[in-house]
Amino acid sequence: MSSDSDSKARRVFAILGVALAVGLVITNVNSIYGLLSTVLPIGTTGRVVTIDVDVYWESACVNKVSSINWGELDPGESETVTVYVKNTGNVPMTLELSTDEWSPLAAEMYIDLQWDYSGGQIQPDGVVQVTFTLTVSGIIDGVTDFSFDIVITGTEVAS
Repeated sequence: MSSDSDSKARRVFAILGVALAVGLVITNVNSIYGLLSTVLPIGTTGRVVTIDVDVYWESACVNKVSSINWGELDPGESETVTVYVKNTGNVPMTLELSTDEWSPLAAEMYIDLQWDYSGGQIQPDGVVQVTFTLTVSGIIDGVTDFSFDIVITGTEVAS
């Protein structure tokens, strides 16, 4: 009976030991969790860089240009239109000119668009006067009416 009671006593003590260990873990879970991880908030500040341009009819930048009507042009003739390009972003930029969406496609072969922009930097809120010159080739053929998009791309000046 003594070995049977020793065995029961050991089991009781083992169960009590496990229960005590689990109780200690549960009781101290916050302390244990705190030792395994931590939270450290770090504030941040910054500036979002924007590149944007708008085009206006006048230097005061009141009326935006949405379309240019070149009127009727004869073969070999040119027409000019002056507009004002404003840097509405928050970093200095330079501009590039391209065209897109020609209709009819053949018009692109006979009609040329140039501008007098010199490539200089335009500061935020800066405005530059630009004159577009549209020239129709003297050998234009098969094009009577045309349309296309003028694409002005602003590119951030590398610092």
